[in-house]
Amino acid sequence: MPRWVVAPKRGATRPRAAPNDQDENVGYAMNATIRKFIPVIVLAAAAAGTYFAWSTWRGDGHTEGLSSGNGRIEATEVDVATKLAGRIDDILVREGDFVTAGQPLAHMQVRSLQAQRDEAEARYQQALQAVAGAEAAVAARDSDQQAAQALVVQRESELDAARRRLARSETLAGEGASSGQELDDDRARFRSAQAAVAATKAQVDAARAATVAARSQVTGAKSTVVAVKATVARIDADLADNVLTAPRDGRVQYRVAQPGEVLGAGGKVLNLVDLSDVYMSFFLPETVAGKVALGSEVRIVLDVAPNFVIPAKVSFVASTAQFTPKTVETASERQKLMFRVKAHIDRELLNRYKDQVKTGLPGVAWVKTDPQAQWPAQLEKRATP
Repeated sequence: MPRWVVAPKRGATRPRAAPNDQDENVGYAMNATIRKFIPVIVLAAAAAGTYFAWSTWRGDGHTEGLSSGNGRIEATEVDVATKLAGRIDDILVREGDFVTAGQPLAHMQVRSLQAQRDEAEARYQQALQAVAGAEAAVAARDSDQQAAQALVVQRESELDAARRRLARSETLAGEGASSGQELDDDRARFRSAQAAVAATKAQVDAARAATVAARSQVTGAKSTVVAVKATVARIDADLADNVLTAPRDGRVQYRVAQPGEVLGAGGKVLNLVDLSDVYMSFFLPETVAGKVALGSEVRIVLDVAPNFVIPAKVSFVASTAQFTPKTVETASERQKLMFRVKAHIDRELLNRYKDQVKTGLPGVAWVKTDPQAQWPAQLEKRATP
């Protein structure tokens, strides 16, 4: 029969086992093994208790009047890109810098555009000179027309005098008081005066046509001025577009390109994140999403800051499921339909914490499915300045 050794009292000396007593050695080994696993058992019990407390608060995401979904913090991102192809001259900001709307962020090289503008400006001055020359030509044609009209009056007076003289000559010749030669001369003078009147009237018509042509040249020259002026304005707009400015307030997230790089039209230079438009996207099942209304209260708890509860409001609920099985014929399959929901964080709160706002942070969003439901104490905590 094996002989078990009784544990000695505190302070007593444990008797050594006899060299040949194998049963006694086995007993000691079993006690040592149990003592080794006691800390592990205690830690496992503590972890189980912690998990139970956590799961009691977090639940399965469906407590009475509340529901939750996992998601990540997102924000509106804006790419600052080139309008025209060109080389980057310099970039004025670094990653992480805060910028304001209209602030210059980068410059593109504009030497070729500046040369085009100088050329267009020279053509603009030429067009102005052409307008002045055309207007001077119109004035000259007007003078020619007025001179021709005055000459017509003179020739008509000469014609009237020749007509009167011919009438007297015909009367005198009929009475025999004048010779036939004089009558023939007066008739010749009358016909010459008629021809002169017709010629001067033709000159008036020619001067009038020249005036019209000169005026049309003025119109064409002025049109050229307008076209060249528009070219100058377009080049000025291109020069302005080669100064890349911030379209809105935000923070520089990435420098996509570096000075000296050649980019095509639409090439990305910087990426900005609008810290005043931050939200969390999360997913809710079909049975819950149908109860969520726009404007419903939301509480966001981030994994990196579990002690802070961020208030938000529902701003978007997807009209179609994001995860849709091939068939939705049964109720169990319909439970798999998940709808995307967005909860926007208040702008004033974001401005207070803009130095800490980061996108991509995971967390849990709690939403009220029952407007009368009360937030638990853990979700009543608010982020404070």
